[in-house]
Amino acid sequence: MTFRPNSLELPESTFVILRDLIHEKTGLYYESGKRDLLADKLYPRIFEWNFDSFLDYYYLLKYDENAADEWVNLMDALTVSETFFWREFDQVDALVNVLLPRYVKDVLGGNLGWGNAGMARPIQIWSAACSSGEEPISIAIALQEAGWFHRIPIRIYGSDASPRAIAKARAGLYREYSFRSLSPSLRRKYFVPDGHNWRIVPEIHDRIRWKVANLRSPDDLTFIDRAHFIFCRNVFIYFSDSSIRKTAKTLYEKLSAPGYLFLSSSESLLQLETDFQLLEIDGAFLYVKSS
Repeated sequence: MTFRPNSLELPESTFVILRDLIHEKTGLYYESGKRDLLADKLYPRIFEWNFDSFLDYYYLLKYDENAADEWVNLMDALTVSETFFWREFDQVDALVNVLLPRYVKDVLGGNLGWGNAGMARPIQIWSAACSSGEEPISIAIALQEAGWFHRIPIRIYGSDASPRAIAKARAGLYREYSFRSLSPSLRRKYFVPDGHNWRIVPEIHDRIRWKVANLRSPDDLTFIDRAHFIFCRNVFIYFSDSSIRKTAKTLYEKLSAPGYLFLSSSESLLQLETDFQLLEIDGAFLYVKSS
């Protein structure tokens, strides 16, 4: 870890233009009280470039020919990667045991399987800010446990703006901390020991397609269209209201109809103007794009 020297300050004027540029590109928003937090996150990049000031780094991000590559590195520096298996599992349970059966009954007319005319395309599930992969892997394990992979075609995507996080997801290797909510029996069933860590079995890992994607960059999201279920949890807590509205609109457009959006329990769209409708299933809250 690189510690920022006290002599390198982030002036208010530079903080504002850096914050606004980051907000425009990523949706992440740093309020005035978080100036030191942003400075600490940016300092390793400034150290890497051997810059003398935060203003030099702003000019790099804004105008330099290397800006696109540096934005990739910056996303690694800014991204919060706190996650674990089976997190807020009530929503995954609602997907597996309520919404998928309802979709098969109401939309597909009960038709199952790859060869049925009613199943023209796979069910698409997108974990839109998956960090190191625990969320989409949890979804895949739950679907496997319920036997869904043998009944209908399902395609799972896991994406994150941080290349470092996606590299970890693709590696499929997890430390003890990631298992604090997963039962020992499921860990033994779907993970194998690898040194001091645990590796997800290929049967589950291979069902997920991993992507580096910034939710505020339309060019990054061309891999997904007409998703049936989107998990975008613990993202909007870092966004401004304007970024939430814009991103919610993007997610709405990426959903099929009917389609379902899952946010974390600490996030809400109720105070914002969106086209989503709130739905509650056995204590789990989600948002619906109606048909």
